[in-house]
Amino acid sequence: MNGRPDTQALSRHLRGLEVRKSKRLVELLADNFVEFGSSGRTYKKADLVATLQGEFPVTQSADDFHVELLAPTVALLTYRIHRRSVPPLHTLRSSIWQLHGSQWRMVFHQATPTSAPQSSHGHAHFTDD
Repeated sequence: MNGRPDTQALSRHLRGLEVRKSKRLVELLADNFVEFGSSGRTYKKADLVATLQGEFPVTQSADDFHVELLAPTVALLTYRIHRRSVPPLHTLRSSIWQLHGSQWRMVFHQATPTSAPQSSHGHAHFTDD
């Protein structure tokens, strides 16, 4: 795969419930994957896989996607998530994706709590169910 990766589609794919509960999740995360969650907790690949596979579906929307190639085989994806929970949760997300052979895999992810954005245009809505 050459050129700009479709990390937005990969990230959206990762958030889908069917992927969270399947072996595809393991394939999309690099073996050295690390996440700094919005709770402040640090996850390694095995921790995150176990956590996500036990999660209940939530409704959320994503917007403000940006992809920046850091190198020919490394991309930075940033975006916002609005989780429709009680109370609602707004986070800034960043992930680093690396090309392994012909497969893009996430090597790092961070979710930082933030306030609600001022405008809501350009939202991509999805439900994890």
